[in-house]
This record gives sequence, structure tokens and C-alpha cells, in this order.
Amino acid sequence: MTGRYSIHTGLQHGVIMPTQPSALPLDSPTLADKLKEVGYTTLAVGKWHLGHYMKKYLPTRRGFDRFFGFYMGSLDHYTHSRCMYRRCAVDLHDDTPTTFRNVFNESGVYSTQLFTRKAVDLINAHSRKKPFFLHLAYQAVHTPLQVPKKYTKYYSKLMRPKRRLYAAMTTAMDEGVGQVVNAIKRKGLWKNTVLVFTTDNGANPGHGGSNFPLRGKKNQFFEGGIKGVAFVASPLLKVKNYINRGLMHVSDWFPTLIHVAGGNLRGTKNVSGVNQWNAISKHQASKRHMILHGIDPMDTVLSTTFTSFNKSFDIRMAAALRIGDYKLITGATNKASKHKKIFKPSSLVKLYHIGRDPKEQHNIAQYHMARVKEMLQVLQAYYKTSVPVTYPLSDIVQPRNSAWGPWR
Repeated sequence: MTGRYSIHTGLQHGVIMPTQPSALPLDSPTLADKLKEVGYTTLAVGKWHLGHYMKKYLPTRRGFDRFFGFYMGSLDHYTHSRCMYRRCAVDLHDDTPTTFRNVFNESGVYSTQLFTRKAVDLINAHSRKKPFFLHLAYQAVHTPLQVPKKYTKYYSKLMRPKRRLYAAMTTAMDEGVGQVVNAIKRKGLWKNTVLVFTTDNGANPGHGGSNFPLRGKKNQFFEGGIKGVAFVASPLLKVKNYINRGLMHVSDWFPTLIHVAGGNLRGTKNVSGVNQWNAISKHQASKRHMILHGIDPMDTVLSTTFTSFNKSFDIRMAAALRIGDYKLITGATNKASKHKKIFKPSSLVKLYHIGRDPKEQHNIAQYHMARVKEMLQVLQAYYKTSVPVTYPLSDIVQPRNSAWGPWR
């Protein structure tokens, strides 16, 4: 949303918990802010999850003209509620910059269908004289695994119940995306539209997902946890029907979409993303050679022995860096092993050649020590630019008027 690596926002550890007084910092404009500067109407539907403990952190105070959705990370797909501290309350809102309304009359409506309907309504109501940006963040396929029965019939042959539900949820979402595209076409706006479909992390196999054949899962630095899929559809693309396998990071969407809209990066802070429009629209080479996947100083091996390569970087910390085809991971990749008292350096540093070993089966660190030391120095350079982690204790909060919302 701001085009920055998480180490520059303070949000490099975990996610914002439901009653945690934490949020995306106000020190740099959001994508919505920058698009408003060049005349766009900005609309957000679905998930926010960038902080809501004070009104100034809500989406309609962060550049969006309209928001319909939920503030927290997940909720029941039908009741649109979240239970905490033995209290259940609705987390569904219809906001403008000056009005904040809790929504109670959509209980029983499946979230994917609800957010699709709202997105279509906003498109239909929008004036063709002004450009618009729609950020549609479905909760699907996030847990809980819930979906109307009519979608599960397509997957009756799948043996695993969770996988059946997951696949059905994906189909429901796919149907919703089609309805949104059709609404744009009926409005006569498709010829000047750029549609981006992407994800935020790898799947969780314990809840019906699959990253096969990649190693790892959500919340891990292995490819299965961080390699997302995406596609771009638009009449504005110069080259179509191709796969670009170059490096791209989620932060790249920020400068890329601002460029497409005719904006600029003035007033932004520490933008990590690069403009990838030529790579996307013309099938040119990616402008990226390096990706910092993350550095999390709170995810650290509980060892009394400091082990490092030339003391260049504290390899007890969970971190990952990609340079070209080489990917370096530090820290304990298995949570159960973090409580060991002593670690050998070889167990805390892993180097993979993703081009030749996309499944990350062969740790080649011991054969490329010079490269390992070089990449650790790069990690340390990034670490020196990072801001302290913002991960305060959660407040004990009670819902107001049967709904969750800002409490400070």
C-alpha cells in the first residue's frame, strides 16, 4: 500500500492482531493518496488489516473515498463477525472520510458474493467522466473454510474435505472476478482498464491449500510461503499471452500503478518498489535483481551462542534475501528448533540456487562461502536502515454497539 519493505514500516513481525494498537504508519502516502492526486476516485472493498485502533488509520482516512469491508484479518464469511474475549461482534463497515457506519443487515450473505455485489454497485454508480481505482480484497480463500454448497459439487471427487472447500471457495471468487470485469465492460470502460489479480502469500496446507511442488507454506521464507501468483489483463498491454518469469516484489505495484495513472512519487518515503510497467506491458526484462523478503528481529533463535560469518549479520534472526538466482535464508526454519541452546552456523544459513533448485532441496552454502558472506553483508546493510518493530501488547477491548471498531 506504500511501496515499502516491511522493515521500513515497523510491521516486519507477524500481522496486526485484532486488538493490537498498531497500524501502517502515517509518514508516507498510500497508493490511494497518490492516485487521488491525479484525479482518481478511490474505492476499497473487502479486507483492510492495516490497523484500525484509531480513526486516522482507517481506509477512508488513508486516501480512499469509500470503503466497504472489514478492518481485521479474518471473520466468519456469513455472519461477518469476529469473536474475542468471549464476545462476538460484527466487523463489517461502510465508510466515507466523514461517516463510519457499521453494517448489520448483510448477515447470511456469503462474503465473496457480498463484496462482488458491492464492487459492481460502486462501478455502476461511478461517473464515466472521472477515472477510478478499485482495490477489491476478497477474504477468500482465507479461513474459515466456508462456501455455498452449490460450488462444492464441482469437486466431489476430491478426497480431502478441506481441499474440496478450498477449491470451491476459489471457484466462487473466480466467478466474482468475472462479474466485476463484466460490470466494467458494460460501463464501456474496459478499453482503458488495467486489471491486476494477485495474492499476498503462499497457501497453508493445513487449511486446504497447496504449494506443490514448492517447499514451505505461509509464514515461512521458503518459496512455498512467499512466491505469489499474479496476472495482468488489459487492452493497454503491448504484448499479451505470455509468462514473465523475472523478479517482482509486491512493493513494485505501488510505483507501477502510479506510473500507469500518470502520477509521480513526490512526497513518498523509502519506496522499495520499482516501476515494472515495461516488463508487464512489453515483456521486457524485470528491473529487479534483488528482493529483500524480510528481516524479523523478533523471530530469533533462543541461543546463548552468537554464531555468524565474520560477524556480518546476526544469523539467529529470521531473514531472507534474493539476488539473481541465489536465495539466502537465515535463522531456524523450524519453529520447534528455535529453543536449542547452541547452533552451528551451517544450520542457521541456507543458500539455494532457485533457477536450478526451485524446490529448495539442496543447501549449497558450504560450497559458496564468499557469496554467503556477500549476501550477509547486504542483509546487514538493509538491517541498519530498518526501523524498530512495532508489535505492542494487545488491548483488552470490548465491542461498541455490537460491532468492532476504533477504540482509542
